[in-house]
Amino acid sequence: MPEKIRVIQFGLGPIGSAVARLIVQRPALELVGGVDNHPNKIDRDMGEVIGLNHRIGIPVVEKLSRVSSEADMVCHTTNSYFELFKDQILEILGSGYDIVSISEELSFPWLEHVEEAKEIDSAAKAVGKTVLSTGVNPGFLMDSLPLYLTAICEQVERIEVTRVINASGRRGPFQVKIGSGMTSADFNAKMTEGQMGHVGLPESAGMIFDTLGKELYRYEESVESIIAEKSIKTDYVSVREGEVRGLKQTARGFSRDGEFLTLTFIAALDEENEGDTIIISGKPDLEIHLRGTNGDIATAAITVNAIPRVINASPGLKTMRDLPIITSTV
Repeated sequence: MPEKIRVIQFGLGPIGSAVARLIVQRPALELVGGVDNHPNKIDRDMGEVIGLNHRIGIPVVEKLSRVSSEADMVCHTTNSYFELFKDQILEILGSGYDIVSISEELSFPWLEHVEEAKEIDSAAKAVGKTVLSTGVNPGFLMDSLPLYLTAICEQVERIEVTRVINASGRRGPFQVKIGSGMTSADFNAKMTEGQMGHVGLPESAGMIFDTLGKELYRYEESVESIIAEKSIKTDYVSVREGEVRGLKQTARGFSRDGEFLTLTFIAALDEENEGDTIIISGKPDLEIHLRGTNGDIATAAITVNAIPRVINASPGLKTMRDLPIITSTV
């Protein structure tokens, strides 16, 4: 591993900017480039774009090919869906960089997107580079962490994970993504079109079943809106009584013996009892409660903390189960 890992940040939205700020803080990392195609960001100093109080002498460029500095790694934070990010990943690999991405469908693509996964895996191995997609969810809370916990179980009969988020303090795009301020009819129409809601539950279910050696015999997913009982206003949206303030999304994974996995994702404005609960039924029964998991902070942190693991990994498309446990650095 090089003395300092030189990193390009690809995508400078709220999460990408948070990743870039954290890279600047880490002595073992060096931020050397930034890529974003938004007209208001191109050619501006990255320090200004990512929210630092000073310039850092690195211009934001529209294309990866315009980054003038040599680099080792790209942190990729753009889109959730293969149809939108696959060409970006292939372009980055073609330029000779390892990749840590937060694209949800890439986190465990070996069940839902087998051909696309094979293409990226082959491209990575051809250039001797590694690709990992991670994040707080998918990537950790609903897949990797429950899997780690099964290490202390003699047997596992069932897994349930519930994540509850008070979205009032989250970034604007997230509040919009969960339907805040929509009518129920508009919410249902957008969900039918596949344009909103949490992305990643099939990937988390796939990782758990596959890693435990169980056949995912059937998968079901449902979404329902959560309606505001009073008006709510945040820095980004206004919600009237009777409009949508969030959603509840549930995934169920079945083996041939019945329901083995239940993943419940609740995100809404002014939602109470925020936290994460993991229940493993088996020998022994386990119940773990987490408080204080900030999705934005956690996603940026795990992305940056994964960089040394990815640099040292063998070439190819990896998932979180394939790498040594990722930890923070001091």
